[in-house]
Amino acid sequence: MHKKTITTNFSFWETQTFFKGIDLIVVGSGIVGLNAAITFKEKHKKAKVIVLERGILPQGASTKNAGFACFGSVSELLSDIKKTNEDFVWETVEMRIKGLELLRKRLGDKQIDYKEFGGYELFEKQNSFEECSDAVDRFNKQIKPYTGIKDTYSIENRKIDAFQFKQVKGLIWNKKEGQIDTGKMMKNLIVLALSKGITILNTIEVFQIKDNKNRVEMATSIGTLQSKKVIVATNGFANQLLNIKDLQPARAQVLITKPIDNLKIKGTFHYDEGYYYFRNIGKRILFGGGRNLDIKKETSTDFELNPKIHQHLEKLLKTVIIPGVSFEIEQRWCGIMGVGTEKKPIINKITPNVVCAVRMGGMGVAIGSLVGTLAVKEF
Repeated sequence: MHKKTITTNFSFWETQTFFKGIDLIVVGSGIVGLNAAITFKEKHKKAKVIVLERGILPQGASTKNAGFACFGSVSELLSDIKKTNEDFVWETVEMRIKGLELLRKRLGDKQIDYKEFGGYELFEKQNSFEECSDAVDRFNKQIKPYTGIKDTYSIENRKIDAFQFKQVKGLIWNKKEGQIDTGKMMKNLIVLALSKGITILNTIEVFQIKDNKNRVEMATSIGTLQSKKVIVATNGFANQLLNIKDLQPARAQVLITKPIDNLKIKGTFHYDEGYYYFRNIGKRILFGGGRNLDIKKETSTDFELNPKIHQHLEKLLKTVIIPGVSFEIEQRWCGIMGVGTEKKPIINKITPNVVCAVRMGGMGVAIGSLVGTLAVKEF
């Protein structure tokens, strides 16, 4: 049973302009959803395309992420290879890199404030650092066809003192990693979608999707809508509508400091197989992660702060990242990702006219543009 819908008394004009003859409805106005809508509209210029979003802004992670333009740290890739097929791992890395290229091409670096400062991975344990160091040459050979450079990864221990880290045994640098302004990215994706004649309707919730072969009926908070095709791009929320195996929500906790004088940190940083991540935003530090401290509680679609995790994030700031430096927290928030036992996205035709494009594995900024594009090709 789906939730009770509201019977909305639309006018003739509203029905004709917005709700009659819809060719595609995209559920979710995040990175994946808007890229899917834009791709479909570019392919079918006269099509009527509507994007439905239940939040005032994209509800999941697209406007709540850390703005990492990354495709995988060495320890994270090693961990993935131990858990799943190695070919799948490198195929996913290729998708992330191609997705970043598509995002930058579609919007332009200035519009997303893209900066390629490089990304660093911190190691507190000597054995973990040595294991990852031993993998650097092999990974550089594997990833060269995608990045186009000889040495994507390199050991940069001399920068430990420059960043003034404590308890850190080693650093591995990824010279092709960048950072973006998440807010600017989403704002300009919305502007681009609107410029192509795509309609985005916010604060509308979808409760049920039924494919009737020649049309898809959707029970929503404003009544029943019909469309020829539907793409579900709600990532960690997708199983509220569809039954997708190996997909679950993953909540990520994030904080940002007030400006810090003489901040030494510049770039993006990963720690503990990517479970923790931080970066500079001007003189501020944005710090997120720690889901592994409370996995059960963080497997949730509820937007709630987790005090246990936020306390640990602050502790790491004080003891490892900026020891001896006073700071204040300016803001805290959380976002909902979609994860599974594998990190390769799920892009499947659920029924003849309904496609899902989900499970970004925490890499939505990198892979989302490509996933949205590939979803359209499923029809």
